[in-house]
Amino acid sequence: MGIIKTAKLVYEYIQHNEENEIEEVNRAVDGVDIDIQEGEFVAILGHNGSGKSTLAKHMNALLLPTEGTIWIAGDDTRTESAVWKIRQTAGMVFQNPDNQIVASVVEEDVAFGPENIGVETKEIWKRVDESLKAVGMTAYRNYSPNRLSGGQKQRVAIAGVMAMKPKCIVLDEPTAMLDPNGRKDVIRTVMELNKQEHITVILITHYMEEAIHAGRIIVMDDGKIVMEGRPKEVFSQVEQLKQYRLDVPQMTELAYELRKEGLPLPADILTIEEMVETLCQLR
Repeated sequence: MGIIKTAKLVYEYIQHNEENEIEEVNRAVDGVDIDIQEGEFVAILGHNGSGKSTLAKHMNALLLPTEGTIWIAGDDTRTESAVWKIRQTAGMVFQNPDNQIVASVVEEDVAFGPENIGVETKEIWKRVDESLKAVGMTAYRNYSPNRLSGGQKQRVAIAGVMAMKPKCIVLDEPTAMLDPNGRKDVIRTVMELNKQEHITVILITHYMEEAIHAGRIIVMDDGKIVMEGRPKEVFSQVEQLKQYRLDVPQMTELAYELRKEGLPLPADILTIEEMVETLCQLR
């Protein structure tokens, strides 16, 4: 069993009327089976309403299954006594970093999580140092978060999660509110954490350029998993992705259009570098 495993996972949002009678049932996650191994970098894609964020919230026991099961490092999220351990195993980073930053000084904010779980003071500050260094924010440790850019705030939020020593970080559209430079900073940080710290990364995103860095991509539609594979395998299926109302990386789209015009380009080009290399070989 991997660090995150689901079996026939179902989650339904239930809407009640004023008499507390069930008025509407919306099945957001519908029979999902996944198995994510420790140390993996997995991107989960899907259009708005596909169920990807609802699935992410199950990974930290913020939501509990309507049916089926999800295990985090072997613990069933519906086991009440295991919830504290689960939330230490899988840390969450959300869209808006302002919702996660609670202190008026960066280093105090990073210290908040480990202090809350009873870590000794000496160990807390060691973790703060390590976490800020890992996300490239050591120079800003005495700053007020109000003075930081959106990308810097998000890196502080990631450091705060890291200081709790999770084995896995689940990022729910962490760059949605950032400019292009901020997005690059955050994704670069996430990639380094995965490669250097061997932290399992689950990235929920609708930016295709971010997903090309993952080791595996899972595509969701209408609460179900509809595609799965390595980035080159998934993004080469341009027409199928478009049916699920998803884009593909810009270079993949360009290669797709050029192939329609007769140029013999491979379907799995993802980056500018790959495109340039391929075009040079055609000369």
